[in-house]
Amino acid sequence: MVLRLSTLFLRTLRDDPAEAEVESHKLLLRAGYIRRAAPGIYTWLPLGLRVLNKVESIIREEMNAIGAQEVHFPALLPKEPYESTGRWEEYGDNIFRLQDRKGGDYLLAPTHEEMFALLVKDMYSSYKDLPAYLFQIQNKYRDEARPRAGLLRGREFIMKDSYSFDVDDAGLDVAYAAHRAAYLKIFERLSLEVVPVFAMAGAMGGSKSEEFLHPTAIGEDTFVKSAGGYAANVEAVTTVVPEDIDFTNAPAAQVMDTPNTPTIDTLVAAANEQAPREQGAWTAADTLKNVVVAVITPEGERVIAVIGVPGDRQVDLKRSEATIGALLDISGEVGIEAANEADLKKHPGLIKGYIGPGLALDAAQLGAESVTGLPYLVDPRVVSGTSWITGANEAGKHVFGLVAGRDFAWDGVVEAVEVRDGDPAPDGSGPLETTRGIEMGHIFQLGRRYAEALGLKVLDQNGKAVTVTMGSYGIGVTRAVAAIAESHHDDKGLVWPRAIAPADVQILITGKGEELDALGTKLAAELEANGLEVILDDRPKVSAGVKFKDAELIGVPTMVVVGRGVADGEVEVKDRASGEATNVAIDDVVAQLTALVRG
Repeated sequence: MVLRLSTLFLRTLRDDPAEAEVESHKLLLRAGYIRRAAPGIYTWLPLGLRVLNKVESIIREEMNAIGAQEVHFPALLPKEPYESTGRWEEYGDNIFRLQDRKGGDYLLAPTHEEMFALLVKDMYSSYKDLPAYLFQIQNKYRDEARPRAGLLRGREFIMKDSYSFDVDDAGLDVAYAAHRAAYLKIFERLSLEVVPVFAMAGAMGGSKSEEFLHPTAIGEDTFVKSAGGYAANVEAVTTVVPEDIDFTNAPAAQVMDTPNTPTIDTLVAAANEQAPREQGAWTAADTLKNVVVAVITPEGERVIAVIGVPGDRQVDLKRSEATIGALLDISGEVGIEAANEADLKKHPGLIKGYIGPGLALDAAQLGAESVTGLPYLVDPRVVSGTSWITGANEAGKHVFGLVAGRDFAWDGVVEAVEVRDGDPAPDGSGPLETTRGIEMGHIFQLGRRYAEALGLKVLDQNGKAVTVTMGSYGIGVTRAVAAIAESHHDDKGLVWPRAIAPADVQILITGKGEELDALGTKLAAELEANGLEVILDDRPKVSAGVKFKDAELIGVPTMVVVGRGVADGEVEVKDRASGEATNVAIDDVVAQLTALVRG
């Protein structure tokens, strides 16, 4: 059916909404695709729903092509399966919990791993039933503390999540490769640039993991690339670790008075003034900065730890967050922040600005077996034999020449500092370049974590019960709509790729008279009869200027202007992306547009 703007449930806005921060958010609201219902929650209007449905259709087609079968779970789920896997606690405040009238605990699903596993457990019992690929396109819910950027980070969102079930790891590898290939096809069809990057599995668990990131300046994720082909989320980048250094002939460490040097800059200045060296000036890279952090467990407990990093590097809390939980034996998703004054007061042995690991192995100030008992983790660049200037744990004093492995030890190694442009790629493929991106998809080899927790086993070829191995594969569907809008717009409005546009053609009747109305209606009907989707701007008493502005804002790929040229037997065909306009004979326009749309 032709969409007539005279009756379409649509109101465009001339001004940017006050709450909109990024272009996709502004334009989707202004063009009448979505409406805000609550913070991070949106109503889909007719035009927006058409785009959303097309994105979903492309995803379905490519999932069907690899043999995946669609199911549909409820969004409201019982507590027990998530309690079995530990995620009821691990998610902390990030999930919506509720109770029924009888006091039973439920949640709004953030993901559905547990339900998929239980479904397969209920129906399959033999290796002959596997492999199985199941997927759904369903609403998910996460209690984002700061929902922002419209559809890019909301509390309710639509996600495609799929899961593979195999009897062995070889089958999981095949499933992973099939999903990866399908994802590349999906994003190509959506005209959405993505870069597959190595990633951390996080609270999802599992081993092999990749994110599909859309490069954009507004992205919340930082990733790196090398000229040699390496690509990874910064959380997954591993440092090229230096070789250990023989410290046999290293001079003894020396404590020196360094008053008024609570910062790295002041310390370096004092070092060059008080203890100049022949091999060149001291720099921040010669200092060991010990940063006190609070790791917040899923239960809300604050665990204080200290991270030792070269003084020329800044701690990246988000990057630290990805791995520090496991190093401290904390299960689930953790948060991390700089320790506050209240945290420091509980540990009087920490002298702010002068914190160090201790002057000798048998006089450790930091570490699980130290005076403070605080876990001490270091950057991978802190290897045995490296020599440092660091705090002496006395106000106004630092120690020079403190040697790692000889004078101090540590509890573990953590990737905790910002990745810089120019840092070497871990695979030797050259220097790294950092950029920002939006996570559009994530694929994991979950392995057997969820299957073991839920008792998902089948009988193998020998009649022995074996635990099924799983893969998990997600795509943000509503996020894809926003990301496409973010990358396909200009200063006039949206510029949709044809595959997902709300219509193929928008016809504008820009003059008065029954003849123009009749022609516009006729062309719309003929285009629709040829299989094209058409929006007809037949609004009476609306100026041509307003119609043009609305058409440019809505962003249909091709516009047909029924106006002055009709007297000469022509209509104007305008390409929304390029702005190029061509006069086409009325008798030829239907055939030309049909050929254009069908490719």
